[in-house]
Amino acid sequence: MNQLKQSLASTLKIGLQQHQTQLLIIQFLRFLNIPYAHNLFDLLPNKTVFLYNKLIQAYSSVNQSHQCLTLYSQMCFNNCSPNQHSFIFLFPACASLSSLSHGQILHTHLLKSGFGLDCYALTALLDMYAKLRVLKFARQVFDEMRVRNVPTWNALISGYSRCGDMKEALELFKSMPEKNVVSWTSMISGYSQNGQFSSALDMFLRMEKESGVKPNRVTIASVLPACASLGALEIGERIEAYARENGLFEDLYVSNTILEMHARCGKIEVAKRVFDEIGKRRNSCSWNSMIMALALHGKSIEALEHYEQMLHEGTAPDNVTFVGVLLACTHGGLVTKGRELFESMAKNYIINPKLEHFGCMVDLLGRAGALQEAYDLIKTMPMKPDAVVWGALLGACSFHKNVELAEKAAQPLFLL
Repeated sequence: MNQLKQSLASTLKIGLQQHQTQLLIIQFLRFLNIPYAHNLFDLLPNKTVFLYNKLIQAYSSVNQSHQCLTLYSQMCFNNCSPNQHSFIFLFPACASLSSLSHGQILHTHLLKSGFGLDCYALTALLDMYAKLRVLKFARQVFDEMRVRNVPTWNALISGYSRCGDMKEALELFKSMPEKNVVSWTSMISGYSQNGQFSSALDMFLRMEKESGVKPNRVTIASVLPACASLGALEIGERIEAYARENGLFEDLYVSNTILEMHARCGKIEVAKRVFDEIGKRRNSCSWNSMIMALALHGKSIEALEHYEQMLHEGTAPDNVTFVGVLLACTHGGLVTKGRELFESMAKNYIINPKLEHFGCMVDLLGRAGALQEAYDLIKTMPMKPDAVVWGALLGACSFHKNVELAEKAAQPLFLL
């Protein structure tokens, strides 16, 4: 990098030369030093579509989507005509920004620029509409394409899956002339995310048996939650063995799903071993899975110890973390600690308690016999209490034989 900066200094001293400067820009982008590259680019008198595309691609890779669209506007202002590659990088930027209006403008520009038959540009367009959940437009692009490749089919299948239309996704999947690992994974992930766990597992087993396609990290991370939800631990352990044998366990996305599978299947000691294996790679998902598992299995003190260790190692808690630690307090009868944690959410971490956090606190206070405090907390909730919240108070009132508060808790339950 230092040599590159020395080359830049020399170039500026002798004056900018188009070819030499272009090479420097590409080198800076290779090292993702985008500000240097952009500054050099701005000094060029003759900006080419190739360099515009390189910069747009670089900004897209670091999720600076606004910069992508700004560069495109500059390109148009400077009468530099885009090519098909420009649109391949620009459509994902619109999806990232959730900007349908910009996407439709670019769609029009694509057609006017004469690239309305380019398979790769149209696939990027289709994928944008699918990610924005405008499946009517995505399907229209798909139906009008003369040539479709596997990514084209995959993009539309993912779109239907994302919107919960697994019937249409399956019809499309069956129609595919050729399927790859992304095709199978899109279906498995779609079923899993839409709560159709048996279908997700069936699709995975079918992939193994019929296709000869090897699962990748996303496939593994998509099917293991289905195994956990179905209690299919034997199949899950076989998939885990495959992941380990093929080096996929080192991927945090995969190792977290393995951890959660064991935790949800009640294999707490195994989950703890996996948690320890993940080691310094642990993120908030790793900690949350372990804390929640310990809390649900009555290991309240251990759950809270993990929470303290999480903070000590510099991982910030989130909404899910606090559900776990409040559950730990509930199951352990730790009222004072529960109050302290609940108050720390907004005070220390700027996390506004949600319905489930209030539900945990009402349950905690109710079990401890602090019925009036639980009722007062419900009355301060910024959202409407649901049946779980009122039910927790009613159950506590019944246990502690507080008829008066029980009537107050029962009344809103009848109205829900």
